[in-house]
Amino acid sequence: MFFTNFTKEIIATGVILILIIILRLIIARLVRRYAKSSAIIEYRTNLVIKYIHLLINILATIALIVIWGVKTDDIFLTLSSIATVVGVAMFAQWSILSNITSGIILFFSFPFKIGDVIKVHDRDFPIEAEIIDINAFHTLLQTKNGELITYPNNLLLQKGISIIKQPFDDQEFTD
Repeated sequence: MFFTNFTKEIIATGVILILIIILRLIIARLVRRYAKSSAIIEYRTNLVIKYIHLLINILATIALIVIWGVKTDDIFLTLSSIATVVGVAMFAQWSILSNITSGIILFFSFPFKIGDVIKVHDRDFPIEAEIIDINAFHTLLQTKNGELITYPNNLLLQKGISIIKQPFDDQEFTD
């Protein structure tokens, strides 16, 4: 009885699930191919793929809600409630969202890479350090004195950065 009453919905759900699988595979391959051609490390590649998969899942969920005929008023009420909660949470935690977005921008624009020595042009706290790792939220820097600095990704996009080609071992610093 269930199958005869909801044949169109079941078929559409199957098509959506197949499309999700195909889209996820294609996008993962494209991002990995781009990362390989740009010499981007695997950790960053996997992080971007996770973000894209999350977006695909959200869009698929919305499509399934529409397919199964949930009332438009109920959808708008639920989405507005979720948007309100998320909006308040993100406003309170804007720096997290800003750092995630900056991490994605750094991944695709790739202005510097691990092993580069950079100089952050900050009037109050200038930093000259080697990039040890680039994560979703922050970049790990190491000064020539061995000090480890966790630097937020959003500040890397806001501050002026100079890339110094040689690593610390091949370079003499003057104070």
